[in-house]
Amino acid sequence: MNQGRLADRAYTGIVEMINTDGLEVGDRLPSEARLAEMFGMSRTIVREALVRLAADSITEARRGAGSYVKNRPSDKLGAYMPLSELPSTMGSYEVRFVLEAEAARLAAVRRSAEEMASIEEALSNLRAALLSSAPAHAEDMELHRQIVLATANPAFLVAFEALEADVDKIMRAGVDISRSRPPEAIEAMMREHEMIVEAIRAQDGDGAALAMRWHLSCGRKRLMP
Repeated sequence: MNQGRLADRAYTGIVEMINTDGLEVGDRLPSEARLAEMFGMSRTIVREALVRLAADSITEARRGAGSYVKNRPSDKLGAYMPLSELPSTMGSYEVRFVLEAEAARLAAVRRSAEEMASIEEALSNLRAALLSSAPAHAEDMELHRQIVLATANPAFLVAFEALEADVDKIMRAGVDISRSRPPEAIEAMMREHEMIVEAIRAQDGDGAALAMRWHLSCGRKRLMP
């Protein structure tokens, strides 16, 4: 088994430990050496898993003091993916930060009037879906797809579609988790999309990229309790 797959197993094992042992935010995880012993893996593999968990805001490393629980993934995530898929699904965010932020930047600079109209229509459809009780993941996906299409570079669409299965699970979970919270959660999600579209409309490339990164960062946090 390659190192990446082993790191996935260590990642999953640590999340299972957080859940089954009832670890709370702020609790310290066992040492790297102890985790390596528990999982029958090298410390290098465990360290890679901890780096990814920290990137996903589930744990945090404190210099000289080990790793601590930063966030517990929402229990609702289990309805959309088995725990074994959590590492790859959360890992897709790292690719999206690069891919979709640059897509938003290029869309702002290159979009035609027709493409802008398609983005506006997708935003309107997402607003209607979010404000109703209907699922909104398809409308969410379509808005992101229209932004990618407006780059006028087909390679962006190929890369985006390669992530589609993971993105779909995230979008389904994100809307469901947000709807279980006060109304401000859905309002924030809507406002994030509006900020991206406003920047593209204004042909503000840097603003569009920043708004997309902010949206994705908030989206990742929404998957936590």
